[in-house]
Amino acid sequence: MIVNTAKVKAPAAPRASISIESPIGLINIEATDEGITAIHFADPDGATAHGSVAARRNLGEAAPPLDVAGVAQQAADEIAAYLGQAHTLFTTPIATLGTAFQRRVWDFLRTIPAGETMSYGAVAAAVGSPGASRAVGMACGRNPIPIIVPCHRVVAADGSLHGFSAGLWRKEWLLEHESVSGRGSSENLWTT
Repeated sequence: MIVNTAKVKAPAAPRASISIESPIGLINIEATDEGITAIHFADPDGATAHGSVAARRNLGEAAPPLDVAGVAQQAADEIAAYLGQAHTLFTTPIATLGTAFQRRVWDFLRTIPAGETMSYGAVAAAVGSPGASRAVGMACGRNPIPIIVPCHRVVAADGSLHGFSAGLWRKEWLLEHESVSGRGSSENLWTT
Protein backbone atom coordinates (compact mmCIF):
# COMPACT_ATOMS: atom_id res chain seq x y z
CA MET A 1 0.00 0.00 0.00
CA ILE A 2 1.34 3.46 -0.94
CA VAL A 3 0.58 6.33 1.37
CA ASN A 4 0.65 9.86 0.03
CA THR A 5 2.81 11.86 2.43
CA ALA A 6 2.87 15.09 0.44
CA LYS A 7 2.17 18.11 2.56
CA VAL A 8 -0.67 20.35 1.52
CA LYS A 9 0.15 24.01 1.83
CA ALA A 10 -2.39 26.24 3.47
CA PRO A 11 -3.58 29.13 1.32
CA ALA A 12 -1.39 32.18 1.71
CA ALA A 13 -2.71 34.78 4.10
CA PRO A 14 -3.57 38.14 2.56
CA ARG A 15 -0.58 40.48 2.79
CA ALA A 16 0.04 44.17 2.81
CA SER A 17 3.25 46.13 2.49
CA ILE A 18 3.92 49.76 3.26
CA SER A 19 7.11 51.81 3.14
CA ILE A 20 8.04 54.89 5.13
CA GLU A 21 10.94 57.30 4.81
CA SER A 22 13.05 57.68 7.93
CA PRO A 23 16.35 59.14 9.10
CA ILE A 24 17.79 55.63 8.83
CA GLY A 25 16.57 54.93 5.31
CA LEU A 26 13.44 53.54 3.74
CA ILE A 27 11.63 51.14 6.08
CA ASN A 28 9.45 48.50 4.44
CA ILE A 29 6.81 46.90 6.68
CA GLU A 30 5.01 43.67 5.78
CA ALA A 31 1.86 42.39 7.43
CA THR A 32 -0.77 39.67 7.30
CA ASP A 33 -4.11 39.63 9.04
CA GLU A 34 -2.29 38.13 12.06
CA GLY A 35 0.18 41.00 12.47
CA ILE A 36 3.51 42.39 11.31
CA THR A 37 5.66 39.70 9.70
CA ALA A 38 8.74 41.66 8.63
CA ILE A 39 10.48 45.01 8.69
CA HIS A 40 13.29 45.71 6.21
CA PHE A 41 15.62 48.68 5.93
CA ALA A 42 16.70 49.79 2.47
CA ASP A 43 19.96 51.45 1.59
CA PRO A 44 19.97 54.10 -1.16
CA ASP A 45 20.73 51.39 -3.75
CA GLY A 46 17.55 49.52 -2.75
CA ALA A 47 19.38 46.60 -1.14
CA THR A 48 18.30 45.21 2.21
CA ALA A 49 19.70 42.54 4.48
CA HIS A 50 17.09 40.15 3.11
CA GLY A 51 16.73 41.13 -0.55
CA SER A 52 15.56 44.19 -2.39
CA VAL A 53 12.71 46.42 -1.34
CA ALA A 54 11.27 46.18 -4.84
CA ALA A 55 11.05 42.40 -4.55
CA ARG A 56 9.42 42.70 -1.12
CA ARG A 57 6.79 45.14 -2.40
CA ASN A 58 5.71 42.88 -5.24
CA LEU A 59 3.77 40.28 -3.27
CA GLY A 60 1.87 39.11 -6.34
CA GLU A 61 -1.53 39.36 -4.74
CA ALA A 62 -4.67 41.41 -5.21
CA ALA A 63 -5.24 44.41 -2.97
CA PRO A 64 -5.30 43.23 0.64
CA PRO A 65 -8.37 43.47 2.85
CA LEU A 66 -8.61 46.73 4.77
CA ASP A 67 -7.76 45.10 8.11
CA VAL A 68 -4.44 43.77 6.76
CA ALA A 69 -3.57 47.15 5.28
CA GLY A 70 -4.65 48.67 8.60
CA VAL A 71 -2.16 46.51 10.52
CA ALA A 72 0.67 47.65 8.23
CA GLN A 73 -0.47 51.27 8.53
CA GLN A 74 -0.67 51.03 12.32
CA ALA A 75 2.93 49.78 12.45
CA ALA A 76 4.06 52.54 10.07
CA ASP A 77 2.35 55.17 12.21
CA GLU A 78 3.84 53.80 15.43
CA ILE A 79 7.36 53.54 13.97
CA ALA A 80 7.11 57.07 12.55
CA ALA A 81 6.02 58.36 15.97
CA TYR A 82 8.85 56.45 17.67
CA LEU A 83 11.38 57.92 15.24
CA GLY A 84 9.90 61.36 15.87
CA GLN A 85 10.39 60.88 19.63
CA ALA A 86 6.69 61.16 20.42
CA HIS A 87 5.83 57.49 20.70
CA THR A 88 5.42 55.69 24.00
CA LEU A 89 3.93 52.29 23.14
CA PHE A 90 3.96 49.75 20.29
CA THR A 91 0.62 47.97 20.16
CA THR A 92 0.70 46.56 16.62
CA PRO A 93 0.32 42.77 16.75
CA ILE A 94 3.28 40.77 15.49
CA ALA A 95 3.30 37.41 13.73
CA THR A 96 6.78 35.94 13.84
CA LEU A 97 7.89 32.52 12.72
CA GLY A 98 10.88 31.06 14.47
CA THR A 99 12.13 28.32 16.71
CA ALA A 100 10.92 28.12 20.30
CA PHE A 101 14.27 29.56 21.43
CA GLN A 102 14.13 32.44 18.94
CA ARG A 103 10.61 33.33 20.04
CA ARG A 104 11.65 33.30 23.71
CA VAL A 105 14.50 35.67 22.87
CA TRP A 106 12.28 37.94 20.75
CA ASP A 107 9.62 38.04 23.47
CA PHE A 108 12.25 38.94 26.06
CA LEU A 109 13.75 41.67 23.87
CA ARG A 110 10.40 43.45 23.98
CA THR A 111 10.81 43.84 27.76
CA ILE A 112 14.14 45.73 27.56
CA PRO A 113 13.24 49.37 28.22
CA ALA A 114 14.16 52.08 25.74
CA GLY A 115 17.48 53.65 26.64
CA GLU A 116 18.83 50.44 28.17
CA THR A 117 21.01 47.73 26.69
CA MET A 118 21.75 44.16 27.75
CA SER A 119 24.56 41.83 26.79
CA TYR A 120 23.98 38.72 24.73
CA GLY A 121 24.97 36.67 27.79
CA ALA A 122 22.51 38.49 30.06
CA VAL A 123 19.70 37.87 27.57
CA ALA A 124 20.69 34.19 27.37
CA ALA A 125 20.50 33.89 31.15
CA ALA A 126 17.19 35.77 31.25
CA VAL A 127 15.57 33.32 28.80
CA GLY A 128 16.80 30.34 30.80
CA SER A 129 19.77 29.37 28.64
CA PRO A 130 22.92 30.62 30.38
CA GLY A 131 25.93 30.19 28.16
CA ALA A 132 23.88 30.51 24.98
CA SER A 133 25.05 34.02 24.11
CA ARG A 134 25.97 33.01 20.55
CA ALA A 135 22.52 31.52 20.06
CA VAL A 136 21.02 34.79 21.32
CA GLY A 137 23.16 36.63 18.76
CA MET A 138 21.86 34.33 16.03
CA ALA A 139 18.26 34.88 17.19
CA CYS A 140 18.83 38.64 17.12
CA GLY A 141 20.28 38.34 13.62
CA ARG A 142 17.20 36.47 12.46
CA ASN A 143 14.75 38.86 14.11
CA PRO A 144 12.31 39.71 11.31
CA ILE A 145 10.84 42.75 13.09
CA PRO A 146 13.60 45.12 14.22
CA ILE A 147 12.55 48.26 16.09
CA ILE A 148 9.29 46.66 17.27
CA VAL A 149 11.33 43.71 18.58
CA PRO A 150 14.32 45.81 19.68
CA CYS A 151 17.33 43.61 18.95
CA HIS A 152 19.37 46.81 18.65
CA ARG A 153 19.41 46.93 22.46
CA VAL A 154 21.58 43.82 22.72
CA VAL A 155 25.31 44.52 22.89
CA ALA A 156 28.56 42.71 23.62
CA ALA A 157 29.54 42.03 27.25
CA ASP A 158 31.97 44.97 27.13
CA GLY A 159 29.22 47.30 25.86
CA SER A 160 30.51 47.45 22.30
CA LEU A 161 28.18 47.15 19.34
CA HIS A 162 28.21 43.90 17.41
CA GLY A 163 25.88 42.52 14.79
CA PHE A 164 22.80 44.17 13.38
CA SER A 165 21.41 42.82 10.14
CA ALA A 166 20.49 46.33 8.98
CA GLY A 167 24.00 47.68 9.65
CA LEU A 168 25.81 48.77 12.79
CA TRP A 169 25.32 52.43 11.91
CA ARG A 170 21.54 51.93 12.25
CA LYS A 171 21.98 50.15 15.58
CA GLU A 172 24.10 53.03 16.82
CA TRP A 173 21.57 55.56 15.53
CA LEU A 174 18.64 53.79 17.25
CA LEU A 175 20.48 53.58 20.58
CA GLU A 176 21.49 57.23 20.36
CA HIS A 177 17.96 58.21 19.37
CA GLU A 178 16.54 56.46 22.43
CA SER A 179 19.03 58.08 24.78
CA VAL A 180 18.47 61.57 23.31
CA SER A 181 14.70 61.21 23.31
CA GLY A 182 14.68 61.36 27.09
CA ARG A 183 12.81 58.11 27.45
CA GLY A 184 15.27 56.91 30.07
CA SER A 185 15.53 53.42 31.41
CA SER A 186 12.14 53.09 33.07
CA GLU A 187 9.89 53.22 30.04
CA ASN A 188 8.95 50.07 28.14
CA LEU A 189 7.67 50.92 24.65
CA TRP A 190 6.32 47.48 23.86
CA THR A 191 3.27 45.60 24.99
CA THR A 192 3.88 42.02 26.03
